[in-house]
Amino acid sequence: MAESNYIKVEFPSLPENVGFSRALVSAFASQLDFTLPELDEIRTATSEAVSNAIIHGYENAQGVVTLEADIKSGVLTVKIIDQGKGIEDIAAAKAVQYTTRPGRYGLGFTFMEAFMDSLHVESSLGEGTSVTMTKHPETVRPETGTA
Repeated sequence: MAESNYIKVEFPSLPENVGFSRALVSAFASQLDFTLPELDEIRTATSEAVSNAIIHGYENAQGVVTLEADIKSGVLTVKIIDQGKGIEDIAAAKAVQYTTRPGRYGLGFTFMEAFMDSLHVESSLGEGTSVTMTKHPETVRPETGTA
C-alpha cells in the first residue's frame, strides 16, 4: 500500500450521484485494512454528506459537488464540498433531528459523527459548505496503537 494517495472528483448535484459517491469512497478506502462494518460506516457517512449538499446546499437545484479523499499515514480523510447556500448555524444543524426541510429526519450529521472518528464542518452563507471526516481502521486506533 502506498503511504499516501488521493482522489478528487466533481459531479453534478443529482440524487443518482449519492450512490456513486458511496461506491467511489468505499473502493478508495479499501486500500486500508477497514473491516466490512467500517466500510459500511464510511459509505453511510459519505452518502449523508453528499445528500446534505444536494438537498440542503443546492435545494435540489443543479450545482457541483466536489468529493476529495486521501490516505496519509493509514488515515482516511473524506471531504465533501458544495458552493450552495451554506449553513446558518452549524451547531444547531448538528443537533439530533434538526432539519430545515419537512419530511427529513435530521440525522445526517449525527450519523457522520457516530460513524467517523472526526467531523469538521465549515460553511459560509451564500458560498457553500465543506464537510471533512476522518477514519482510522479498527485494527490501529490512535488512542492505544492497538486493535
